[in-house]
Amino acid sequence: MDVILKSMLAWLAGLQFGLEFGGDMTELTDWNNFYVIVGSAAGALIGLQFVVMTLISERPPPRAAEVSSAFSTPSVIHFAVVLLVSAIVSAPWRAITTVSAIWGTIGVSGTVYTLIVARRMRVQTVYKPVFEDWLFHVLLPLAGYIMLAASTFVAAAQARLAMFLVGPVTLLLLFVGIHNAWDAVTYHVLTVRNRKPKD
Repeated sequence: MDVILKSMLAWLAGLQFGLEFGGDMTELTDWNNFYVIVGSAAGALIGLQFVVMTLISERPPPRAAEVSSAFSTPSVIHFAVVLLVSAIVSAPWRAITTVSAIWGTIGVSGTVYTLIVARRMRVQTVYKPVFEDWLFHVLLPLAGYIMLAASTFVAAAQARLAMFLVGPVTLLLLFVGIHNAWDAVTYHVLTVRNRKPKD
């Protein structure tokens, strides 16, 4: 607990007085290839998500917007966050303080957004979510965004450890987005399209 408190104080002092933690930015450059690959995958998957949504939009289910905001939009958001974090971490920063403050802000924003998604899932009436839905749409993204926000404070004391927190978060969000996109498409193709239209 003492290490976390000291890290938080060091991080806040760095923001207030413009101190540059981690003048040796090898921690960020060592991860450059990782973020190029992960960011490229996220960008491609965003495009693919739009193509799939266009193809299945010919026969939208009733109240599709209500379900989409709870189940489809979060996948695009997770892919976009992975792309954004990858771009931010790959930029040529002079110090980790600014980078960690940005990814911390993204983590806090993602946490709030995930809570909004949980509410949308709970109030929509088109589909009754099962445990797997709660796991992949709420619990795993929430854990990832909280870890991303917390890594901001770790970066002030240990940049290497912070990078080993941010890296897995981007992979987690990428895989969650892939799972959720696949789940939405298979549900639509196998369930919604097979329903007989009511006369």
